[in-house]
Amino acid sequence: MQHTHDGSAVQHSESDDQISVATRDAGDGRVVVEVGGEVDMLTSPQLRTAVLGALSGDPTTVVLALDDVTFLGTSGLAVLIEVREAAQDAGVALRLACTGRRVLRPLSIAGLVPMFDVRDTVEDALI
Repeated sequence: MQHTHDGSAVQHSESDDQISVATRDAGDGRVVVEVGGEVDMLTSPQLRTAVLGALSGDPTTVVLALDDVTFLGTSGLAVLIEVREAAQDAGVALRLACTGRRVLRPLSIAGLVPMFDVRDTVEDALI
């Protein structure tokens, strides 16, 4: 486990070079899951594991930072729906922090944008 400059712990999961997932405690019951690379059929299980792991820590808010995602396939969309439902069941606010077309376009085409609380930045999502 690594630590950021402010001393908070960061967990990395990079078992596949196509995706990177880092989870960090943002304080006050808030967790940020930073995702980069391709979220597809092969890598979406890693995203699911990271987000469900973050939810298991009894947070009040989980933010998925998705601006570094370069591809979001249908398997990734399915994981986002699954973790949204898990967050709702746990009473946890789930927010997406993203302005990138590579994420917002697939969400929009699938008609999923209204299902999510999408913010421009992680900072906005943590408020």
